[in-house]
Order: sequence, then C-alpha cells, then structure tokens
Amino acid sequence: MPTPHVLGIDLSLTSTGLAGPGWTATIKPGATLRGTARMSHVRTVLLDRYLNGLDLVALEGPSYGNQGTGRQAGHHERAGLWWVVRCMLDARGHPVAVVPPATLKRYATGKGNASKADVVLAVGRRFPWFDGGEDEADALVLAAMAADHLGHPLTPMPAAHRAALDAVQWPAVAEVAR
Repeated sequence: MPTPHVLGIDLSLTSTGLAGPGWTATIKPGATLRGTARMSHVRTVLLDRYLNGLDLVALEGPSYGNQGTGRQAGHHERAGLWWVVRCMLDARGHPVAVVPPATLKRYATGKGNASKADVVLAVGRRFPWFDGGEDEADALVLAAMAADHLGHPLTPMPAAHRAALDAVQWPAVAEVAR
C-alpha cells in the first residue's frame, strides 16, 4: 500500500509553514510585499512547488482567539490569505481538512492550550530530523495528522494525542490513499 502524499499548511502573511513526510519548508514573501501582492506570492509558490498529486491537505483553521492588541490590524488580511488558499485548493480538487489550532496542539502535545514553544519541543522529540521553527512545526503536525488519518502515521503517537483526530471533519479521499 503506497504512502499517501499529504501536505500540512500553516498559513501566515510572513512565514507560511509547509510539511510532508520527511520535510518542511516555508514561504516568506519578504518585507516589500503587502496586501494582495503578498497573498499572490504565497498562492503562486504553493501552485508552482507543492500542489501536485496530493491525497490530502491539512490546513490550519483560523485562530479566532488570536485577535489581541497589535494583531487586529492584520486580521482582515490574514483572513483574506486563508480564503485565497482555501478556494484555490477547492478549485484544484484537493481534499482539505481544516484543523482548528487547539486540535493541532492537542495532537502534538496532548494539550489543546499548549504554547507554540511546547509544539516545537514535541515535534523535535517525535521527529529527530526536524530543525525548523514554529511555522514548520505546526505544518509538520498537520501533515502527521493527515497521514495518521489515512492509516499511515509518520511517527507513533499516544492514544490521547490521536484522539484529536476525531475533532477534525475529514473529507472523503480516494481509496488508493487508504
């Protein structure tokens, strides 16, 4: 049975994290791009490099609780990027699971309220090859969740962590991936 081709995406206006089995990457538009140019850059890089032959995409859902002081100004643009990518994935026919941030944290650490540092530490323990930052760690957890859902876990996970999979609305996927 072939290993499914999964992709985890942690969207960000400044550093989108991407991951699949055995790899992580980021898309960093740079400080000179703003607004729709920045969104277009992320979309173009995804299309050019990462969206071929996917069995399942795990996309981190919006962080509704992340609207604190100093962050509200970018909320509208972050939401725009999320919808640009979500609509693109749908238009290309990729099955997409939207994973709430707390569910990602629960799968990674066993706690839905874990910090970003806790997630990075947990990822480093489970994936000794990992040397990325917060964005790549989140994306790798998303990819691991997608692979686990398809019956091909990337690493052994405790049952309490795997219970987070039940909180995700998983799309129908081709049987070849199962």
